[in-house]
Amino acid sequence: MYAETRSRRLERDVLRTMETKARTEIVYTARTRTTGGRENGVSRSCDGYLDVKLVAPSSTHIGTNPEQLFAAGWSASFESAIGRAAHKKKIRLRADVTIDAEVDLHLHDSSYFFLSARLNVSIPGVERRIAEELVDDAKVLCAYSRATMGNITVTYKLV
Repeated sequence: MYAETRSRRLERDVLRTMETKARTEIVYTARTRTTGGRENGVSRSCDGYLDVKLVAPSSTHIGTNPEQLFAAGWSASFESAIGRAAHKKKIRLRADVTIDAEVDLHLHDSSYFFLSARLNVSIPGVERRIAEELVDDAKVLCAYSRATMGNITVTYKLV
């Protein structure tokens, strides 16, 4: 972890921005229907492109779980946010930028569940200081990072 002061300042600014009544427009609405829950369920999108069988984490049955879906969505969004940040700074990125997302499901005192996450970011061909700035900028640009900020423990690591 790096530049903790800058990172905390960015988080504070993002939270402050989220509280303002800025004019927004909805650019996309995802619609899904889930039946059967996380252990024997099915989730389908209204357009038919998503159709997944849900299973519990560590199940031996074929399917995915909500934590995997969250990790996939977040990592895709975060990589796009890095691309947007690089574009704003006129930095050309190679095609092999990768985000390895890890989402942990915790059980607290057998009473409730909560999440934590790690995003391991690789930005080959970019000087480390610049890559750190891109990751910090992406935290502000990525909708998933904004949604989780202050709600779950998240570690961003430049690898």
